[in-house]
Amino acid sequence: MTALRTFEAAARLLSFKDAAEELCVSATTVSNQIRQLEKDWGCKLFHRHTRAVSLTERGKGLSLVLTRAFEDIRVEVERQVGAPKRTVSIAVGPIFGARWLGPRLARLGKAHPKIELVIHHGSRITDARQMQTDLAVDWGFGTWQDLVARPVMQVRYSPIISSELARETGPLTHPSQLAGLTIIHQHDHSEWKNWFALAGCGDLKIDSEFTVFDSNMVQRAVKDGQGVALGVFPFMDDDVDSGQLIKPFDIDLMPGRAFHLLERPDARKNAAIRTVCEWIEGEAQISMTQGQTLAEDGQAG
Repeated sequence: MTALRTFEAAARLLSFKDAAEELCVSATTVSNQIRQLEKDWGCKLFHRHTRAVSLTERGKGLSLVLTRAFEDIRVEVERQVGAPKRTVSIAVGPIFGARWLGPRLARLGKAHPKIELVIHHGSRITDARQMQTDLAVDWGFGTWQDLVARPVMQVRYSPIISSELARETGPLTHPSQLAGLTIIHQHDHSEWKNWFALAGCGDLKIDSEFTVFDSNMVQRAVKDGQGVALGVFPFMDDDVDSGQLIKPFDIDLMPGRAFHLLERPDARKNAAIRTVCEWIEGEAQISMTQGQTLAEDGQAG
């Protein structure tokens, strides 16, 4: 059982070193136990590369079975023993975590005091092997291998500028005026290209622009008056309502991708995980309803 637990951790993390840290043993111990398993069973479980490992086909099959088995054991122990406080881990990106989840954590704690939510920095993932937490929130089209993906939030894109920059430039009455400002892209140029096309000026020539990958840096650059970026709504509603940022046009681009809540197929058998999932979905529904109301009020005004 010890060797199987070691293999499960190494397979899930795809790292002997990380597995050793999780299990509080040495990396040599992890390597030796896995080699002994391979010797006992007469098959190779990992491909060893210079600075990484990957699973063989047999290793992948065994990993899936063991991960499910250990999760079932954990769920049953929690159900029978009834631990006074249950921990649920979730991975989220910077904008979803800081702008949406963070301000709501107190409500979760008040509603479910016996659940401790542990929040990890989330990176983009494609399948279940890359998810190292109980839950994750990721941005995409809804296709994650071996994971259940439930859409929780549809966002809208619209330009935002700082109030100081708006005073310097004067009133912005037409999207074509944005060509005179520095355009800040996030990741690539596609989102701005689609927004300009929606606004009826797809052939607009941009004189000054730069690209930033981190969403927090994009927001900081806009607030510092360095240029104009596409704000992600409803995350930016509070900044616009307070007057710190200005949304000059009521033209919202609806991207094909959305934020999804990711979980393993049997995750909701765990009562604590199910509670957190339902809480996130409920809060997201409230948030989207409020955001839609604000957008309709803005268009009406």
